[in-house]
Parts: sequence; structure tokens; C-alpha cells
Amino acid sequence: MDRKSVLILGASGGIGGEMVRQLVARGWTIRALKRGLGVANRMADGVEWIEGDAMNALDVGRASEGCSVIVHAVNPPGYRGWSQLVLPMIDNTIAAAASQGATIVLPGTVYNFGPDAFPVLREDSLQRPLTRKGKIRVELETRLRKASERGNVRTIVVRAGDFFGPNARNNWLSQGMIRPGEVPAEVKLPGSPGIGHQYAYLPDVAATMIALLEMRDKLPRFASYHMAGYWDHDGTEFGRAIQSVIESHGAKPPKLKAFPWWLVRLAAPFNETLREMLEMRYLWQRTVRMENQRLRNVLGAEPHTPLETALACTLGSLGCLPARS
Repeated sequence: MDRKSVLILGASGGIGGEMVRQLVARGWTIRALKRGLGVANRMADGVEWIEGDAMNALDVGRASEGCSVIVHAVNPPGYRGWSQLVLPMIDNTIAAAASQGATIVLPGTVYNFGPDAFPVLREDSLQRPLTRKGKIRVELETRLRKASERGNVRTIVVRAGDFFGPNARNNWLSQGMIRPGEVPAEVKLPGSPGIGHQYAYLPDVAATMIALLEMRDKLPRFASYHMAGYWDHDGTEFGRAIQSVIESHGAKPPKLKAFPWWLVRLAAPFNETLREMLEMRYLWQRTVRMENQRLRNVLGAEPHTPLETALACTLGSLGCLPARS
């Protein structure tokens, strides 16, 4: 089996798409499962795209044949359908990985933890979530741990803050804080005043995952790591960095305003995505910060792009910077 062969589930999403870009550049053999492809498979830009659905065990099994790694970066869009989709999809991934003796890579979440673990989260912090999504994620990782303990798969979990990055739109920055396609006149800040929040730049997250993958035989069979990313100590630093980037490109810096949670609360009874957003609001009301000592012990240093560089790349890709004259 080729050690540099990978199946990516969720390759059209933020972390999956970034994994594709970086793994192509590093010479990996890449397959990506995609619904509605229209053909059984096709090659494009160094990736073999395969028609299939992560909810279909046969599709995942066929696509994984000969792969030494499966990146499980697939999630229900817009927070919808978690209770029906999340666990069946991971079961399909585990079954496929077991048949190939493959390593599973999972982008983790902080949903696993409840307030009793705050404010500083470590890999061994107690996982006693209060939310439905949190309980589902705990069960998901429990299934991965048990599969790893049985000895037929390896698992690497990388947990990071709120994602943002070039061309990624399913995240707080592009769906709640600014509007893609225009230079923002305002940035809506979801956090409570004075409450810190953690962010993660997708290229840094992907680089971390790949660095761990390339030394996977030296890691525990179930290996979990936290990234530090960017720590916004008072909930406004991230917004002020956006102001700085936009001003440096010749436009008027946007105003910083509070995110309209009241509007979400009013509309939530009629919209599943808004209901799920409201359930996770506690992560913006409490200080929650991940500590990355274990990751630094393994890699020496965490991949880290300067914040304003990361934001300039992200905002440019989203059409949120003024055109150069």
C-alpha cells in the first residue's frame, strides 16, 4: 500500500479543500468522494474525484481501496441533520479504514467539552458536554478510540479554534461577521464583551495534520492534539486585525459592532441552522482556550501564519478587499 495515498471526505469544504491543495503539492495520491459528480470518476488538478456519498458504506469502502489515510472532514452543512448523519458517516469511515489498515484524520471540535472543563482545554480534559452536538461528537471520538484500540486503524484528532481561510465560506467569519463579495463597512463580533476567543487559519491546520501524518507510525494509535492558533484575548482583537488589513489596502476601516443574537433568537424557531447556532452561543460567552504543549512536544512548533497575513489572504479570496488601482 502506498503510504502517501489518501481518501478525503469533505474535499469541497474548508479543511478538506485545504488538505487537497497541500497534499497535491507534496506529491500524495489523492481521491475525493463527491455527490452529484455526474460520472463514476474523473481526474482534475491531481485529484481523482469519485462519485459517492459518505452516508453510503459501499461508496466509502470502494473509494478507500488502496488508501493508507482517510481524512474525515465531512459535516452536515449549516449544522443541519447532526443526529441523523454524523455517527453513520464516521461508522462508514471506520469500516473502510479497518479494511485497509488505514489512519483516520479527524478535525476535532470544542463541542466535546462542557463548562466544567473551561477555561483551558487540554487533550485529557474531561468531556462532559451539555449540548446535543457535543454529546454526538464525544460518541464519534469514542468510536474512533475503540476502533484504534482494537488495532485495525490509527486515529489522529486535531482540535483547533473557529476556522477561517481562503475560499472557505462555511464558518463564522464569512457567514456571521462579514459579507463575502463586498468591502465590509462593519464587522459583527459574536463574543460577549471582554471574553476571549480562539481562531485557526485553515492552511495552518492542514499543515499541522500533514506533519502529524508524516510521522504517524511514531504516534499513539489514538493520538489527539490541540492547536493554539490565534488567541483573541478580549473578543475584539480579531475584528481590529480585520480593520487594519482593510485600511492597509486603501479602504475605510469597518466599524466593530455586536453580532445581533437577538435576531437569531427571534428567527430560531423557524430555522434549524439558527437554532443550532443559538445552542452553541455559550462558546462565545465563556473563555475557552486550548493549550498546545502536547503538539509542540511532537512537532517542535505549531505551524503559524501571522494573523494579518492570514486575514489578507482570506479577505482577498472572499472579495472583501478593495481592487488595486
